[in-house]
Amino acid sequence: MIRAHQVPCFFIFGDSLVDNGNNNGILSLAKANYFPYGIDFPGGHTGRFCNGKSTVDVIAECLGFSEYIPAYAYATDQDIIRGVNYASAAAGIRDETGQHLGERFSFRMQLHNHKNVVSRIKKLLGSKADAFEHLAKCIYSVGLGSNDYLNNYFVPQSYSTARDYSPEQYAEALIKHYFHQIKTLYKHGARKVVVTGIGQIGCSPHALAYMSEDGRTCVQTVDIDVQLFNTKLKKMIEDLNNEFLDAKFIYVNAYDIFGDLLKRAQDYGFEVTNVGCCGVGRNHGQISCLPMETPCQNRSKFVFWDAFHPSEAANVIVGLRSYKAESESDVYPMDIYHLADLHIGE
Repeated sequence: MIRAHQVPCFFIFGDSLVDNGNNNGILSLAKANYFPYGIDFPGGHTGRFCNGKSTVDVIAECLGFSEYIPAYAYATDQDIIRGVNYASAAAGIRDETGQHLGERFSFRMQLHNHKNVVSRIKKLLGSKADAFEHLAKCIYSVGLGSNDYLNNYFVPQSYSTARDYSPEQYAEALIKHYFHQIKTLYKHGARKVVVTGIGQIGCSPHALAYMSEDGRTCVQTVDIDVQLFNTKLKKMIEDLNNEFLDAKFIYVNAYDIFGDLLKRAQDYGFEVTNVGCCGVGRNHGQISCLPMETPCQNRSKFVFWDAFHPSEAANVIVGLRSYKAESESDVYPMDIYHLADLHIGE
C-alpha cells in the first residue's frame, strides 16, 4: 500500500516529458499551453505536453503529495518547501540543444534556478544546516538527454555535433558533462537522486512517420545511439554512488519499460502504438497538436499523445513502474519507493 507523505519534498529537472508550464511565458516554439493539451487534466492546458498527467505527476501521487509540484515560473515561497518543477521543453544537457526552437531553460539554467531556490529555503528555514537537513530527505528527479539527440545530434542542418562526434564519442561527451552537472546538484543538497534514461525515441510517431520503412517498425539506427548513452548513464550512476557515500543515486530504465509497454501493448489495454492521438499520423508532417484540434476520442487506447510525447495512460504505467519496479531491469539499484524510504547517512 502506498503511504502518504513518504518524503517532504520533490524537485524535478527535465524537458518536455515533464515540463508543466515553465515555457509558457518565454519566446519558444516548444509550448503546450493550449487546447487540446490538458484535455484530461484537472487544470486544463497548463503547459504539460500531454492530454493529462506526466510521469512525475504520477510519482508525486505515489509519494503522497496531495497537489502536483508547481512549475518554477509560478512557485511561491510556500510552494518551494515541498518542491519545484524546473523542467523546460527543448532543454538538454548541452546548452545549445534546442536553440532552433527558441528560448528554453537548459539543465545548466535549471540548476542555476535551483541554486536560487535553495538560497530562499535557507532563509525560510533559518540556516544552511536546517535547509540541507530538509533537502536530504527530498526526492530529486532528473531526466534529460532526449533533446540532445532529437534537437541536436539528429538535426545536422542546425548543429555540428553529428560531424564533430561519432555516436560513441557523443554519448561519452554527454555523460561527462552530465556527471559534473549531477555533482552540482549534490553540492546544493541533493542526496536522493533519480536519473531517468532516454526512452525508445526510434519508436515515436515522428520517427515512424519519417524514418521507418513501413511506418510501424521502430528505427534501430536512432535507438542504437540512444542505447550507447543509456549504457554509459547506468555506469555513471555506479560512479556517483561510489564517490558520494552519503547519497544514493538510482537509474530508471525508461527504454526497457517503454519497450515492454510497446511489446505488450494489448496486455496494457492499448490499441494504437504507431501514431499520436493528435499530430503526426493523423495530419502528416505535424509534430504538435494544433490549437483547438480535435484529438482522438479513445485517448486511453493510444500509447502516444502527439508525435513525441506519451499519453497519460502510458505515463501512468511508466510512472508506477519507476516508483515500484515490476521487473528487475526497471531500475538500478533500487526503485523510487525504496529510495524514498532510505535513511541517508545511516
